[in-house]
Amino acid sequence: MNANTDSPALRSQCANAIRALAMDAVQAANSGHPGMPMGMADIAEALWRHHLKHDPADPKWIDRDRFVVSNGHGSMLLYALLHLSGYDLPIDEIKRFRQLHSRTPGHPEIDVTPGVETTTGPLGQGISNAVGMALAEKLLADEFNRPGHAVIDHRTYVFLGDGCLMEGISHEACSLAGTWQLNKLIAFYDDNGISIDGDVKGWFSDDTPRRFEAYGWTVVRDVDGHDFASLDRAIAQAQASDKPVLVCCKTRIGQGSPNRAGTAKAHGEALGDAEIVLTRQALGWTAAPFEIPEAIEQAWSALEPGARRRRDWNDRFGAYAKAYPEPAAELLRRLSATPTLDNRTEAALALAIEGAEARHAAVATRKASQDVLQEVGPAMPELLGGSADLTGSNLTDWKGHRPLKGRGTGNHVHYGVREFGMAAIMNGVALHGGYRPFGGTFLTFADYARNAIRMSALMHLPVVYVFTHDSIGLGEDGPTHQPIEHASSLRLIPNVDVWRPADATETAVAWRQSLRRADGPSCLLLSRQALPHGGGDGRERIENIARGAYVLRRPEGERVALLASGSEVGIALQAAALLAADGIPARVVSVPCLDAFDRQDAAYRSTVIPRHLPRLAIEAGSTGLWWKYVGEHGDVIGLDRFGESAPAAQLFKLFGFTAEAAAERARQLVRPQGATAADSEFGTELNAVLSSN
Repeated sequence: MNANTDSPALRSQCANAIRALAMDAVQAANSGHPGMPMGMADIAEALWRHHLKHDPADPKWIDRDRFVVSNGHGSMLLYALLHLSGYDLPIDEIKRFRQLHSRTPGHPEIDVTPGVETTTGPLGQGISNAVGMALAEKLLADEFNRPGHAVIDHRTYVFLGDGCLMEGISHEACSLAGTWQLNKLIAFYDDNGISIDGDVKGWFSDDTPRRFEAYGWTVVRDVDGHDFASLDRAIAQAQASDKPVLVCCKTRIGQGSPNRAGTAKAHGEALGDAEIVLTRQALGWTAAPFEIPEAIEQAWSALEPGARRRRDWNDRFGAYAKAYPEPAAELLRRLSATPTLDNRTEAALALAIEGAEARHAAVATRKASQDVLQEVGPAMPELLGGSADLTGSNLTDWKGHRPLKGRGTGNHVHYGVREFGMAAIMNGVALHGGYRPFGGTFLTFADYARNAIRMSALMHLPVVYVFTHDSIGLGEDGPTHQPIEHASSLRLIPNVDVWRPADATETAVAWRQSLRRADGPSCLLLSRQALPHGGGDGRERIENIARGAYVLRRPEGERVALLASGSEVGIALQAAALLAADGIPARVVSVPCLDAFDRQDAAYRSTVIPRHLPRLAIEAGSTGLWWKYVGEHGDVIGLDRFGESAPAAQLFKLFGFTAEAAAERARQLVRPQGATAADSEFGTELNAVLSSN
């Protein structure tokens, strides 16, 4: 369709089809948000019918435009667009809006509804995902396009509202989009002045256009969001810009509803049967609920133009593949539905693991992580690293990396102090495809990124989070920077693999497993301080590390099991030596990843953590999750309070993370019931600290 040949009456009725489906579906569910779909229907018509490059018959077409509804509560707008355009979303699914197992859930979800590019709902994250998508498009175009062969050339469009702009994450991500000059990113701001609590003037008085101009965006101001000519001009201007663009559209929430338009009542409530009748009359919409007139159906269908665009791209890609066969094959590998690591990357990972095991060096696991990157970075072209202004502390770079700063391109991103934005942008990169993103910060700042990590897990995205300074072992920075509950809180998120390696070999295996993983995110919790090499049985140990937990020491006649992760594995090994001197043989179990261990079969789990032995767990963090593994008659040495500011060695002694303290707690487990031991020096000091807080 061409915007210049369609009559205003036809375009209005096409937009009204969105309004009708939205109000009917919300009314049938008695749940949902009709106001945004009704208010943005004209903008959607202008974009989707006249500019969006897509093919409903192939929702994963590589060079399609991406479309993100950041204000995801208005999901019925997207479902209406997908149904009307010809995606595999029949009217029966629209009728089942927000119902169990429907393909039209309350907020858009990838892998549930064809054509949905990202799961949205937590406001601000959709626009941030879109920044990641636009970044991936820019980097892929720079890497793969050749003169006369622009095989990567698409835009990312976003709808967003006041709520997205109020959330701080939009500042983090949009600031970067301006710095990176992502000119293929176009956002439409639904400036209707209404949120759930009413008129936003009382709590949102920002000058949004000037804010985005300050970021370095092009801003198209004062667009009438209900006037097609104004919208057409704005889109043309946006597409011609050499910067990201914010199109500020003045709209009325619930447009078309005589009594609800422009009010908070239209935001999150069904209009009601009586108001729907009045709205139909006001719009001149005479079709029955959930029915679309044939002429409107034909006007909306994108099947024929979509197929034509995709065929044209296929022809162009064929010419590209003939001229540049190797880049073409690599691009297809990296953008396949189930991308896998190539042989070169697997070989680099194997070399990193074998080198770590052979060196037996005492090294901080953050440095061991960088050692892995030194091998993998040059061998894995899709690796896209980064850090939230802590590159020199997280050690997320490698020799030969290309820093992405400003408007250039590269394979290591300087995100600045933007943990939340970094995580959501990485989600967008992963959603777009073509790169495997990872990013670093201190573990304690995982709190800033947590909701985006949760979205990584919900969307099954293979993002890697590198969290260093993983415990009180970071020392003098004190309790503000010492993570206590963070390992446990990350483990509580479904579908997140949390790795806390004990030495260089475990770190290398954790990287291998994280990069092999295609169905969810992984978190690497890494130490600031040097950790001793655990030793073991070489190849067998390497494979057992991948299973999440394994027996590191198994003496004859064992009487107690010591379970530990990370820096505390070294303490467990030392405690086992002290216990052996007392005639108490102790098994030592290293537990780098509880999540991976829990996925093993029961037989393996029982051979690693035996039920016939008393068990003591040791981890410098919250104790709660460990009781599952030690049982009610076991014990846990952990930390259920905030830390202190002091050198690491003093803190470990103060809080009982020493071989002597662990050996004494283990002795108490194997003593006959009722036996006691005198308070140790550590216990007296710790009790004094606890009682003072």
